[in-house]
This record gives sequence, C-alpha cells and structure tokens, in this order.
Amino acid sequence: MAMAICFFCKTVKMEAPPVTVMPVTGGTINMMEYLLQGSVLDQALESLLHRLRGQQGNPFILRARRSLSHPTAPWHLRYLGQPEVGDKSRHALVRNCVDVATSHTLPEFLNEMGFRMDHEFVANGHIFRKGAMKVVVTKLSRILVPGNTENIERLSLSYLVELSVLAPAGQDTVSEDMRSFAEQLKPLVHLEKIDPSKQRH
Repeated sequence: MAMAICFFCKTVKMEAPPVTVMPVTGGTINMMEYLLQGSVLDQALESLLHRLRGQQGNPFILRARRSLSHPTAPWHLRYLGQPEVGDKSRHALVRNCVDVATSHTLPEFLNEMGFRMDHEFVANGHIFRKGAMKVVVTKLSRILVPGNTENIERLSLSYLVELSVLAPAGQDTVSEDMRSFAEQLKPLVHLEKIDPSKQRH
C-alpha cells in the first residue's frame, strides 16, 4: 500500500531531572517544603542555565508532527528512547517507542510543561507498507521562518528513505526480515544501521 504524505515535524526537548515517586498509603500526605532563593543578573543567566543543564542526564526528547495534507487530523507525539547497544549482530537500530495521537493544542501544552523547540522541518513524500514493515521516502526541507510551513528550503538533492517496524520486545527476527527486504532495494538505496551518537540533533 502506498500513500502520499506531507507533514510538519518539530522536535522539542527538556532536560529531565530524576523523578522521585512518593508512596501513597491513603489519606493526605503532609509535605514540608525546603526552599532557597536568590537572583541572577541578566548577563549571567545563560551561564547559570548551562551549569544547571550540565548537572542533569540526557535531554528528554519528544517529536511532535502533524499532517499538512489533512489539517483536521490529530497531532502525533512520539517518544524515542535511547538505542540498545548490547547486541552488535542486530541488523537494525532498536529503541523504545511510544506514539500517541493528541489534540491541536499540543504545542501550547508542551510549552507549558517546560519543553523548548529544538528544530522543525517539513517532510514531503510517500509511505509504503509491506506487512508490518513501513517504508517512508521523504524530501526534507528546513523552515526558514519558525512556524511558517510555506517558507521552506530543501535540505539536499536526495530523499531520505527509512525502513521501520514496530514490534514487541524480544522479536529479534524482525531485524533479519528488514535486512532481507533492504537487500531487494540495492543498488538503488543502501539501508543501514545508523549510529545515533554520530548524528547531530
């Protein structure tokens, strides 16, 4: 099955501190707040933010996207976990994934939660499905004016081709099926496992 697509995607990130979960045993919980306050000069703000971010773990990154071809369709919010690096014999990158449909107020909600936009782009192309496998062929364009999806510039003279499968954990035969399918697309395109640590966000 093939489908033409055009969607707008923005990646937002928030430095995520560790979350402490307090046990609830019933009734109300009386908590004590411990507080220190101070002020920072405007010119020292960036230095302070840099130092605070350096004390936290990896940024918590979410991807928000919506269809430009179907403006009434819901936004989609996606969380992608850190890639598993244990098994070098896998033919595909493996990471946790959570994908949910949301209302059109998603950008405002993320801003209120403290996320900040990292980058945004427009992808225009096609989606193909073969069983559980999804192949997306897209031309990526950068957005020149934030939020204005009409004012764009192509990033390259080539199309991005992605082959992906969503499956429960432990189904390692999936990567072998993907490798076999990818072999059929050679020499037109060479699909390979990408090392995310070598990619720029």
